[in-house]
Amino acid sequence: MRIVDGGKLEASSEKHPPAKSPLSRWQGLTAQANWKNPIEMKQTFGSADIVGALTIFNIGGNKYRLIAVINYSLKLVLVQDVLTHSEYAQEI
Repeated sequence: MRIVDGGKLEASSEKHPPAKSPLSRWQGLTAQANWKNPIEMKQTFGSADIVGALTIFNIGGNKYRLIAVINYSLKLVLVQDVLTHSEYAQEI
């Protein structure tokens, strides 16, 4: 999958240094993936939630939330935001 993040992954890693390793792991697994649908994505990330058009990934033992839009036919993952668990809880 191709990941488009507009620098959000790097910025989040700098803002929250403990998130760097789990975000890097997510990025590596996602870049190597060839998901055709949400079922295949959930085989890689079983705790991911689909909320409308968004996919919410739990990162770093549920300490962070990565919010993305996935276009399976274009093999594209568009990262919308990376939030701490508490920031995410305030958003919903």
